[in-house]
Amino acid sequence: MKFTAFITSLLFLGSAAFAPGAGNARSSTALSAEKGATSRIEFLQRSAALAASLTLLPGQANAAKYGGFGAGSPEVIDPKDAIVDSDILKSDSVQSAIKSVRGYKQSVLDMKSSLASDNQADIGPKIRKDFDFSIVRTDLNSINAALDEDTQRGTDRIVRAILQDITELEVTQKQKPGVARSETRLGNVIRKLDKLEKSFDDYLAFAN
Repeated sequence: MKFTAFITSLLFLGSAAFAPGAGNARSSTALSAEKGATSRIEFLQRSAALAASLTLLPGQANAAKYGGFGAGSPEVIDPKDAIVDSDILKSDSVQSAIKSVRGYKQSVLDMKSSLASDNQADIGPKIRKDFDFSIVRTDLNSINAALDEDTQRGTDRIVRAILQDITELEVTQKQKPGVARSETRLGNVIRKLDKLEKSFDDYLAFAN
């Protein structure tokens, strides 16, 4: 009798996990992250929830990736095929944003250099100083304004990837006080920096 009750409870939990409400909750979380939180803390919280759902749903995780141009997402087109409004691209606001994004990429290179010199270097303060979330998002969106709508559907994905990369980098590099960074953790931090560098490169390719 107890065994039957146990099986029944498992079936109930299994059906609840696949109920429409669960899918809607994940969709709502993903949509909120895409539209962007108003602060770094909110984005970190929502990203953590999204990461948990993607761990359970590998199909969704793969769909969120892009690589090469169009290799992982048909929405991300090759920059040479992009339609760019040259007048908007030449505007002071967009040129300033391009300069800032190049600065973000240089910051990534600086952090990689710091870790190459000292694998225990604390790059957390530099991440928080150089990557003010709202400013980074504004700069990326300013460049996006010079692109046509079809191109923007792809570059929007890169913008979201960059914001996610920054979030993941900040989380990955954290160390407990008094605990040395292991080679495994160092490798994870370097991979996050490499990924962020590529994301900036991919985005800047649309502004050349």
